[in-house]
Amino acid sequence: MAPTSHTSAYAAQIERDGYCIIEDALAPTVIEGLSADLEPQFARAGLSQGAFSGNDTRRFGRLLRRSPLAGALVEHELILEIVNGILGPWCDHVTLNLTQGIELVPGSLAQVPHRDQDMWPCSQLIPAERGVELLVNVMWPLTAFTADNGATQIWPGSNRRQAELLIDPAEAVTAQMMPGSALMFLGSTLHAGGANRTRLPRRGVIVSYCLGWLKPYELPWLAYPPEVARTFPPSLARLAGYRVHRPNLGVYEGRCPSLLLCEESDEIGAVDALLPHQEDLIAAWRSGTVSAADFQAAAGAG
Repeated sequence: MAPTSHTSAYAAQIERDGYCIIEDALAPTVIEGLSADLEPQFARAGLSQGAFSGNDTRRFGRLLRRSPLAGALVEHELILEIVNGILGPWCDHVTLNLTQGIELVPGSLAQVPHRDQDMWPCSQLIPAERGVELLVNVMWPLTAFTADNGATQIWPGSNRRQAELLIDPAEAVTAQMMPGSALMFLGSTLHAGGANRTRLPRRGVIVSYCLGWLKPYELPWLAYPPEVARTFPPSLARLAGYRVHRPNLGVYEGRCPSLLLCEESDEIGAVDALLPHQEDLIAAWRSGTVSAADFQAAAGAG
């Protein structure tokens, strides 16, 4: 599947409806292998606690440590191209928000409808009409997702109706999928896990990406400490948090945290990580070619 030939169509659907389903995004053998790797984790995971996560679900994170195949989901080329198109205008780079295995046990109740962006207070301060998105989720089924076993419920267009707190339950659609397909939806999209009315568990994996300047749901440096992240490809390590977000956000010893993935060094001392226009603005200030008023206006504009 060539990313550039499909990206614009999927991006247009997500902008309009708040979600899309990519059929056959990965070979079933990849998902089967991932499912086998995660089977022991599902078997040992206790039931979640709390009204939101659901006392009848099992959840665990750190999937990049639990299976080498998880990287194929996280770095899926087409999905990353879509994600960067949605989130890229609002940050220096995107970062991994979480990887999580989810099981709905037989008899589990439907989840409360919600928007994942609401975990960040700033989502309430950003006008919806500006089109700023904070998060993109990707749900990968490990078992078939059906209307009976708890397939994700999506409210189409709810990303464009954020002022409406209560939306008719009858408007929800059921994201029925087979393993290998992927459901992408925005952090601004109203959704909920369905009820599992079958005798078998419904299992899936969710991978989500957020703006690089936000605090992610899963703290990456704890989930993947340096000794673990050193085994990742550089691109995956960057997604997992080992990359400074310009200007100078998320540093270690005043430097890009990627230095932790290199050989030990006693060298210390801060190294700026600025955006090009910030470098130019500082140079103009020092050369006297910009007034104090213009400098302040430009700095305030970002």
